Amino acid sequence: MPKGKVAVALSGGVDSSAAALLLKESAYEVMGIHMRLWDSPHSEYHAHRAENICRILDIPYHQVELQEEFESCVVDYFCREYQQGRTPNPCVACNQYIKFGLLLDKALSLGTDYLATGHYARVEHSSDRHRLLKAADTRKDQSYFLYTLTQEKLGHVLFPLGGHSKDEVKQMAKQAGLPATTRSSQDICFISQKNYGYFLNQRFPSTPGDIVDTRGRKLGQHRGIVFYTIGQRHGLGLASDRPLYIISIEPESNRIVLGQEKELYSQKLTAQKLNWISGKAPREPITAKAKIRYKSKETEAVLFFRNDAVEVHFAQPQKAVTPGQAIVFYNKGEVLGGGIINQMQK
Repeated sequence: MPKGKVAVALSGGVDSSAAALLLKESAYEVMGIHMRLWDSPHSEYHAHRAENICRILDIPYHQVELQEEFESCVVDYFCREYQQGRTPNPCVACNQYIKFGLLLDKALSLGTDYLATGHYARVEHSSDRHRLLKAADTRKDQSYFLYTLTQEKLGHVLFPLGGHSKDEVKQMAKQAGLPATTRSSQDICFISQKNYGYFLNQRFPSTPGDIVDTRGRKLGQHRGIVFYTIGQRHGLGLASDRPLYIISIEPESNRIVLGQEKELYSQKLTAQKLNWISGKAPREPITAKAKIRYKSKETEAVLFFRNDAVEVHFAQPQKAVTPGQAIVFYNKGEVLGGGIINQMQK
């Protein structure tokens, strides 16, 4: 007897196809579901791959058109944040509103019990709660992008790859005759090149402004704040006898402020738009490990709660804390929750 019905979100890549394979081998009744998010030849290529994977695995294929929703919830958000001098993480927004929002709802409406993805993370289900955990392969762990999941959603989510390494996944896909290699993944799926500024400039005009030092003295002119981010050193168009870094972006005055590397470090930050996996925010200050970006190392911090915000005090100052990015909190490999960085403090 099948363990249950599960829709696997198939991107056309090796991870999601291996997730479908594992679930089928584990006696689930599996169907593939592919999201059309962006109208481009690249998206056509992945749709064909997803459909072919379903043929190989002999499972039903279903396609969902979510271009308008993706544009509204992810692309427009991405653009708004850059206009405000912030650096957003569109993958977090996509997971919250698209994959584990609209797609999960669609999967359940099709009569499935679960939605599965190729994320490297783990979920522990019990009678009273669900825990989101890091992947066994910490080098590939993607739990950072999943902190917006809730107890209700986790009850309907499966991450079959959470206990496997990338090499194991590639090998099992190859043995099953599935496409085991893909093109190099993009940082942001709707931007074909790593030129975010060019993409944003097509969406709204960029206004040049002043580049100043921490005393307000003009050093030069920038092309538009969307072309820059906190911590950037190169591409500033300035000659200097010492390294200078972007330490803040001021959208109100359309200025970029440069300083020395030591001025990039922050001891504190505040974050908002919080989500706690348990469904309840802690009432008292807690000590946790925190990540201020996906590829940063975890660092110990104390969390103080201020109404709908959290004030994070780091044990060691953190470099290039960036408004708009997600900060995620952990305790011994379990994701507690996270939020969006609002401002940093020295």
